[in-house]
Amino acid sequence: MNEFVQQFSDSVLGGGFIQLVLSSPVKEVEPDVQKMSARPVELNSGPAIQFTRQEATREAHQNLPHAEAVAEVEQLFGTHFRYAHLFTTSADIKAKQRASGKLKLSRHAPTKTAASAEHNRSKQYLIPDGVPCPFLIEIGVMNSEGRVRAAKYDKFRQVNRFLEFVEDVYSTLPSSGVLRVIDFGCGKSYLTFAMHHLLVQKHGRKVEMLGVDLKQDVINDCRRIAEQLDCDGLEFKAANVADIEPSSPVDLVVSLHACDTATDIALARAVAWQARAILSVPCCHHEFASKMSGDLLQPIQQHGILRERFAELATDAYRAQMLEASGYKAQVVEFIDLEHTARNILIRAVRRGGNQTAGMAGIEAAASVRTAAGQFAAQLGISQPVLDALLQT
Repeated sequence: MNEFVQQFSDSVLGGGFIQLVLSSPVKEVEPDVQKMSARPVELNSGPAIQFTRQEATREAHQNLPHAEAVAEVEQLFGTHFRYAHLFTTSADIKAKQRASGKLKLSRHAPTKTAASAEHNRSKQYLIPDGVPCPFLIEIGVMNSEGRVRAAKYDKFRQVNRFLEFVEDVYSTLPSSGVLRVIDFGCGKSYLTFAMHHLLVQKHGRKVEMLGVDLKQDVINDCRRIAEQLDCDGLEFKAANVADIEPSSPVDLVVSLHACDTATDIALARAVAWQARAILSVPCCHHEFASKMSGDLLQPIQQHGILRERFAELATDAYRAQMLEASGYKAQVVEFIDLEHTARNILIRAVRRGGNQTAGMAGIEAAASVRTAAGQFAAQLGISQPVLDALLQT
């Protein structure tokens, strides 16, 4: 262990470590990396050092216990990176490892103060980067070592964000027996496979999951992956959303990017089946955009982008109201940052229990919400939205 690595080890073990920056990568060893940094984090398992590898198009993170972190720096400095800058509470230490093996050190007054442990708490994904996950490897999001591919990092974050919403509603689902889930408009089924992984691998549940999409070739590919990965209880079907008739009660209905009123069909079917929970990420909103009218809306109507965005907000507000009127507690929340996807709204609905959905008071409350939703649509010049008609059939 050279003198610089010893200084790093002492600061970590002594509690004075703030940050480490490794730069000037050896191109023959680290051709894609710009620099690497490390900082202390507090995990549920205890204190650790988080390493961040910065490449041109992504960042990759790895958390290591203190002893392993010291061994990692010993391996990286000099062989992978020529320069190092160590920030501690007592000093800043700069180091240069020449190709000849000669080490140059300089010590300076400290320039950084330690952040709080809470500030340093690392983001813990339900499916972490660096841990091989079979379905993410198969669909190309991870490589065989479990590292997220640079071009797929946004998809990786989207998958984990969606799983957080599934976790949020998990406690509302039956606590025993088989969980029954239907995913409308599953497409390539990134999130369908993610749900199966979460429910089966993390929660140890038996499931009956059905992914539905119109495209037969996409469904065939999903079936191939499910069979290859031995995803027990997961099936796929090429069909129209309106044609699905489950033989057993459905616990969770998911509708991801179902186009226009296909989202309304999925919501209406979920309500008819009295699903325990609904997670919907709407796609395009042509119905309201094409039907809206009235003098009040003229300043919006004359600008295409404003008309479209207003129609999206109005449609999803109406959908949330109608779910409330149908016995659900509904919330409209941000799915993922706009910089990662333009479709960043998720409707989360959980079926109310007990007297909230039964009796005269419950019926009157639901009728009041439905009336308010109808008045809202009427103010926009829409006499009967598709969702209203579907819920009455």
